[in-house]
Amino acid sequence: MELHLPLARSLKDKRSVLRPILDGARHRFGVAASEVGQQDLWQSAELGFSAVSSTVGHVGEVLDNVERFVWSFPEVEVSSCERLWLEV
Repeated sequence: MELHLPLARSLKDKRSVLRPILDGARHRFGVAASEVGQQDLWQSAELGFSAVSSTVGHVGEVLDNVERFVWSFPEVEVSSCERLWLEV
């Protein structure tokens, strides 16, 4: 997910907004979550979330919930969201 953080004035501001999103997604939905891009920009962030399951439907449901969770934070604007699927 690409995010815009319009109120962030420093990297410290940015981290204070992202930490509850990443920690909350990990604990509530059991996903791996990390800032994967744009780490040195104050008002932009790229977050990555991953989940593993035996069914595509379950992973889709989990990622839907994560996406709604991120959208619930008024401090961020979601610029884009992309899903990639790996099947083995």
